[in-house]
Amino acid sequence: QVQLVESGGDLVQPGGSLRLSCAASGSIFSFVATGWYRQAPGKQRELVARITNSGSTNYADSVKGRFTISRDIAKNTVYLQMNSLKPEDTAVYYCNAALTYNDYWGQGTQVTVSS
Repeated sequence: QVQLVESGGDLVQPGGSLRLSCAASGSIFSFVATGWYRQAPGKQRELVARITNSGSTNYADSVKGRFTISRDIAKNTVYLQMNSLKPEDTAVYYCNAALTYNDYWGQGTQVTVSS
């Protein structure tokens, strides 16, 4: 069983920055991939950014150039640095750990971008 705990969500003005953290109970290096997803009210959950155990990353087109996913293997933590935030980035952000046969999710952290 893997537990994921997100933190860092907040209310921020457009153009601002936030860094989300996802602390895992197990070794993130053993995961196939770790990702950040988000779900806005009335919309489906969507992939924001993902990093594989080899360190490869991919991003949603809407966040490329603004968001960066990274990891600290020693701390079993994955981060999402979000810059130049826009109101359309407002959502609950979820951390996901993909293992060979299971997926695990955190409880989510709210990010609100508003003036």
